[in-house]
Amino acid sequence: MDKYISVGKILNFHGLKGEAKVGYSKNRQDFFMGLSSVYVKQNGDYLELVITSCRPNKKELLVKFKGIDSIDALLPYKGSLLFVKEDTVRQNLDEDEFLIDELVGMSVIDSESGESLGFVIGVSNNGATDLLSVKTKSKNISLVPFVKAIVPKVDLKNKKIEINNIEGLLE
Repeated sequence: MDKYISVGKILNFHGLKGEAKVGYSKNRQDFFMGLSSVYVKQNGDYLELVITSCRPNKKELLVKFKGIDSIDALLPYKGSLLFVKEDTVRQNLDEDEFLIDELVGMSVIDSESGESLGFVIGVSNNGATDLLSVKTKSKNISLVPFVKAIVPKVDLKNKKIEINNIEGLLE
């Protein structure tokens, strides 16, 4: 069974011919503009929408879908999340990029001592960088900047993340 990942949302219409204003995942404009189709979830099923054109406009994209040629045809999709198959996203990840669901649950270990420090319970972004939410052995939750200087190694195969545990990082 295919897994789907949200990559955007139909925010509104643009013009009279069914063009959609689409919000997209941060820093993913080029990825979205390279897509030939997306999926929208309706009644529990994923319906494919073929993209015929896509262009940037301010902080969103203007997207035209095949067969949607008026405001009335687009309105049922307003507010809908847009998805792609997980494999499509994986193929476009850079070497040091990961899906959040891959990181959640991974063990966090000290890169020097090899000591277990806790595990990842979530990933967030503060506008400047991604942050790993780590539940420590003492049951506290600490936010760890997901940058190479602090997180030098992510081992997906063994489900371990090594961190340089600088003083005060994990409480």
